[in-house]
Amino acid sequence: MLTPAQTAVIKATAPVVAANASRITGTFYPLMFERFPEVRAVFNQSHQRGGAQPEALANAIIAYASNIDRLEALGPAVEGIVQKHVSLNITPDQYEIVGACLMEAIGRVLGDAVTAEVADAWGAAYWQLARLLIAAEEKEYARKAALTGGWRGARRFRIAGKTRESAVITSFRLEPVDGGRVMDFQPGQYLGLKLSVDGETVHRNYSLSASPNGRDYRISVKREPQGAVSGFLHDRVQIGDELEVYPPAGEFVLRDGDGPLLLITGGVGQTPALPLAEQALAAGRRVVYVHAALNGSVHAFRDHVAELAQRHAGFRPVCCYAEPEAADRPDLTGLLDRDRLAALLPEGEGVAAYVVGPKPFMAAVIAALTALGLPSSAIHHEFFGPKEAVA
Repeated sequence: MLTPAQTAVIKATAPVVAANASRITGTFYPLMFERFPEVRAVFNQSHQRGGAQPEALANAIIAYASNIDRLEALGPAVEGIVQKHVSLNITPDQYEIVGACLMEAIGRVLGDAVTAEVADAWGAAYWQLARLLIAAEEKEYARKAALTGGWRGARRFRIAGKTRESAVITSFRLEPVDGGRVMDFQPGQYLGLKLSVDGETVHRNYSLSASPNGRDYRISVKREPQGAVSGFLHDRVQIGDELEVYPPAGEFVLRDGDGPLLLITGGVGQTPALPLAEQALAAGRRVVYVHAALNGSVHAFRDHVAELAQRHAGFRPVCCYAEPEAADRPDLTGLLDRDRLAALLPEGEGVAAYVVGPKPFMAAVIAALTALGLPSSAIHHEFFGPKEAVA
């Protein structure tokens, strides 16, 4: 625990750190990767180049410092960090690396402003949070290992199936090499994969796109234009190949309730939404399933969604194409604006909306749903990457 004096120092210096947070994180990552190149594997380098990861860390530092004397306010954010870390098999020794490099980055950016007293307070603050996360992650590692079909660390899986879902999305069915069961998961969660791409170890998270069955997992991967890993999976990974997998993780799951569900997805955002829809339908909830895509060539899982509609009277699928091709027959064309979403919003009490897709898509949809009167507590969204502000 921080002493009252250390807490006072953090609160007094938080505005200065916040004003320089982007410079600090921009210094921190290159420093850490230079000193400890082995940790590069757990960071998506495209998020580094695009600035998403440094921005997310900067926002996290600001949020932590601003709530230093009421950490309970950070509960949901901490849970998200724990789930992400568990999916990457983060270990306590890596906190030592991060702590040392982060404190050096703060010193480099703020210079003489970092007195011994300030360094002591921020070092103590870092380790207060680090110990909280380490304990929570250890608890989660142990919980998963104790489940039927559960495990800890990396487990070898074999590619048992590879299916082209659209022009840009391919599904991979993964079976454990040891032939044992696999743990169940909550629909909406993701798998952590450890891969070797051209001799370089990389980690990636991919949403589980099929409901749990105890035998295997399915992930569905979009080919990104500059995505070295997605391209590797699409072009070079074949049936029979093996890879290492960490247990399912993630906090984007169905909340308690029995009201209607509005699932709104853009592009590959369907991957966590499909199991969520099946879970809600099995519980007897009505589901409006809205998918936005550029056109029919990139629209995945159409047959599966059509089958759900045939089996469940309470399931309403809607597809919206921004630029339909001549042979396409979407339900809607253009963008999902407020008026269109108003017509799709289910009637009844307890409506909950789940939104998954590119950041601009989610920002527009969430703004429209908010304008329609849906409370923020009823709107949930998932990022494929570092957490960022939606708006």
